[in-house]
Amino acid sequence: MLTPLEIEAVSLSLWVASWSTLTVLPLAIVAALILARAEFWGKSLFDGIIHLPLVLPPVVIGYLLLITLGTRGVIGSWLLENFGIRLIFTSAGASVAAGVMSFPLMVRAIRLAIEAIDSGLEAAARTLGAGPIDRFLTITLPLMLPGILSGAVMAFAASLGEFGATITFVSNIPGETRTLPLAIYTATQTPDGDLEAARLVALSFTLSLSALILSEWLGRRVRRMMGRP
Repeated sequence: MLTPLEIEAVSLSLWVASWSTLTVLPLAIVAALILARAEFWGKSLFDGIIHLPLVLPPVVIGYLLLITLGTRGVIGSWLLENFGIRLIFTSAGASVAAGVMSFPLMVRAIRLAIEAIDSGLEAAARTLGAGPIDRFLTITLPLMLPGILSGAVMAFAASLGEFGATITFVSNIPGETRTLPLAIYTATQTPDGDLEAARLVALSFTLSLSALILSEWLGRRVRRMMGRP
């Protein structure tokens, strides 16, 4: 059985992962479309910046968020003064950190789905008089759907396990920013916390594996519905 504090950490992790995924999904679709379809000077640099969270230490991402979105950061101070929004040391800030770390995973999945679309379908629709919005809504978006769903679930799973950027940006506050990975870390640093850590590790393993299986199942399900192998 999980203790109230453990249930709180799991609930917070699910909340953070859900909001981070929903928040970055529209941005990921736009970024994937740009990378898959647009040609411009500096595209490689743009691509590299988007994928930096995959190769940089998470603590570095957390530090960059701290100096930009903290109360003394350029963006953070502006948000606080004009809208009363404070991200540092809050669950909303934890969602931002998780979203930044999972963003490239979502972009990559959606981009691969876009690049797999037969350009002849859109060309045929264009010759039949379909405008850009019609082509996107009736052809591109439905064919992107497997990548969108797979990317979203993968990002959700990655957000559940995010640690370094979160603890650097929003600290480890019970009930506010102590997500499942941080709760595991806390348990390992607590005397006689081995049993608690083992329970949380097993739960984290189950949640992550379930998300990966769901991602694969959704992708196959949508492809079958669309008549694709």
